Amino acid sequence: MALHATYFAANGWLLEFGDLRVLVDPWLTGPLDFPPGPWLFRGTLPHAWPAPEGVDLLLLTQGLPDHCHPPTLALLDQNLPVVGSAAAAARVRELGFESVTSLAPGETHRLGALQITATAGAPVPQVENGYLLEHPEGSLFLEPHGFLAADLPEQTLDAVITPVVDLGLPVAGSFVKGREVLPLLLERFRPRTVLASTAGGDVRFEGLLPRMLWQKGSASEAENLIRRHKAEEGDQPARRFIDPVPGERYELAAA
Repeated sequence: MALHATYFAANGWLLEFGDLRVLVDPWLTGPLDFPPGPWLFRGTLPHAWPAPEGVDLLLLTQGLPDHCHPPTLALLDQNLPVVGSAAAAARVRELGFESVTSLAPGETHRLGALQITATAGAPVPQVENGYLLEHPEGSLFLEPHGFLAADLPEQTLDAVITPVVDLGLPVAGSFVKGREVLPLLLERFRPRTVLASTAGGDVRFEGLLPRMLWQKGSASEAENLIRRHKAEEGDQPARRFIDPVPGERYELAAA
């Protein structure tokens, strides 16, 4: 029994708290399009992933297509319990899911031994969710756009899942702030493991928006920052950085 994580590219993860399996923001099959159509934005996976078996909970941070992906959600049992932001909850109800819990920032929900606390996430444009997940097998914070709620108390967590680069558009500025938030996450949560998310998985992007995107930071820069923090703090806490390989299962906390 332990905490494990498997990455599926973009924002998608399978988290295992012992034998409790939580699927987060999955994009497993088919293209990813944003309105009004592929001419603006289309993402393509290197290959499709089968839907994981034995999932106990679908956890959704946002209602946008890269978090609430209709072709992927069509693969899942509509009786599967869902926890999500208000926008995500409304979307999955439209798609036929029957056991849906909407959480606003600051609200909590329990599924067995897992406590889920919603935190204020990215304003896209309404404020969406990050999550603090606490279980006897491990603890984890995740937010896919690099937003950290100011009211979350300092504590030591087993892992943080976060972007580690900033992404933005001319004039509009950054909408993913991973490079900016990483030092704050290290100070607030002293995580034993940091996993890079959101911008990974060898996804191919086409359309007008991807050609306009700018990026600041890199995985190697994030790794160097984490190494410096570890050196400054000595042996406590032990820290590591993972730029995850899709499909590989990582142990984040041992039993």
